[in-house]
Amino acid sequence: MTQAKTHSCEGVLAVWKPAGWTSHDVVAKARRILGVKRIGHTGTLDPAVTGVLPICIGRATRMVEYLQELPKTYEATIRFGIATDTEDLTGEVLETRDAGELSEGAIKEAILSFAGDIMQVPPMVSALKVDGKRLYELAREGVTVERPARPVTIYDIRIVDIKTGVPQPEASFSVRCSKGTYIRTLCVDIGRKLGFPAAMAVLKRTESAGLAPGDSLTLEEMAELRERGALGSRLIQADSLLPFPLATGDASAASNARQGEADSVRAAVAGARP
Repeated sequence: MTQAKTHSCEGVLAVWKPAGWTSHDVVAKARRILGVKRIGHTGTLDPAVTGVLPICIGRATRMVEYLQELPKTYEATIRFGIATDTEDLTGEVLETRDAGELSEGAIKEAILSFAGDIMQVPPMVSALKVDGKRLYELAREGVTVERPARPVTIYDIRIVDIKTGVPQPEASFSVRCSKGTYIRTLCVDIGRKLGFPAAMAVLKRTESAGLAPGDSLTLEEMAELRERGALGSRLIQADSLLPFPLATGDASAASNARQGEADSVRAAVAGARP
């Protein structure tokens, strides 16, 4: 990712979220390190999940809603022969079955069949709201409600590794998907297609808003760079991450465009840099 000059402590930082931290924890820690008030992340990761968590700082927080819409990439491991109430291995076990009969070929075919546009039922542990209450809050109370299936897109899915010949086979895969895709539910659905219970064993986010692990800083690295006054080199302009056309114009055209004059906007876009 090419870096771009920004105002001091303003722009986007890719943070590598550690296991055991909530996304809110990471934002709170970054706020203390940077000494700023306006700061937010671009997509929640569960506490057990590691990976890329873009943080928007200052005026870049205006871009959070747009950056959230961009595709994300994950590396996941699915375990067959076990089902839990959270669809991952942190939950209470609901069922176990010997899935040792599953072959590598069958597992591979099932996983790859989910590429494209699919329908998903959000898990009860999600942050979606029903009647003003988040689903995970209802789940903690032991309440289960109907959730309508929603369309999501799997842009690309690739097999990384498959381990068979044991009662609980595992498969690791990489998936690039649209906003709102639940990988834990994808794992459950893959198992269901094969006729066995399944749960997500491991999850790591390897891309968000076009930012990858190589673009990311740990919280410790962020604090060190801030202390040395060198953090600016890692700040990225939010608009450089978005697929928006870039328009240029003189001060008069800019003033007219800010006032909503369509001709000025069209003229500016026509003279935009490629």
